Amino acid sequence: MSARLRNLNPYELHKYLVNVYCLTGKGSTSLLKRDSSRDRTDLDVIRENHKFLWEEDDVADSWEKQLAKKYYDKLFKEYCICDLTRYKENKVALRWRIEREVVLGKGQFQCGNKHCLSDHDLKSWEVNFAYVEDNQKKNALVKVRLCPECSDKLNYRSKKREVKRLKKKKKTKHKDKQVVENESEGESPRTPEGEPPEEIEPSTSQTVADEAQAADSLWKKAPLEPEEKTREEEFEEYLDDLLL
Repeated sequence: MSARLRNLNPYELHKYLVNVYCLTGKGSTSLLKRDSSRDRTDLDVIRENHKFLWEEDDVADSWEKQLAKKYYDKLFKEYCICDLTRYKENKVALRWRIEREVVLGKGQFQCGNKHCLSDHDLKSWEVNFAYVEDNQKKNALVKVRLCPECSDKLNYRSKKREVKRLKKKKKTKHKDKQVVENESEGESPRTPEGEPPEEIEPSTSQTVADEAQAADSLWKKAPLEPEEKTREEEFEEYLDDLLL
């Protein structure tokens, strides 16, 4: 090794050897690139470990699962956002709402369809969401608010959802009619047999008021005046005094 190379520090010597021995050929710089095929971002980790519903028994025993659980806790799980692009195949995609969508009212005051912005005549639907997770079939009952057009798409294969709601409304109307008919007939409430009707006792305030009113009436009456004596009675009294 020449005296020049002896005086170089390890880093400079490394660069010299790389430039002389590795970079002399054409395209040899590709050997210095780092292998990025196994690189993963936080989003990739969340997608790999994400669960639609985390149960109490689920344990996050790795940092990947802890990251996915932390993301799940930040979601708003009252209403869902759906994708109805493949509704004719009876395939509906559902996910929970994020904070920005809650602030804008998407999924509650606007149609819950991902590609719809309507906010008129929205209806709430209960959907039995069947999905596959970790090679297991799972079901979850979720709520979605949709406009009339998107509601028809949701019920394209299963229209019984709307029929059941109509039946419930008919039952309530029938009950209301029976209550109105009973009131029109004038049925009075009956006491159970063998029990005498309860006597209504006068309240203490009422008795006190009656006594006060009677006392006032006594004081208001004028005192009795003595009857005037006739002349014959006065004369008889005068004679009695003389005889005595």
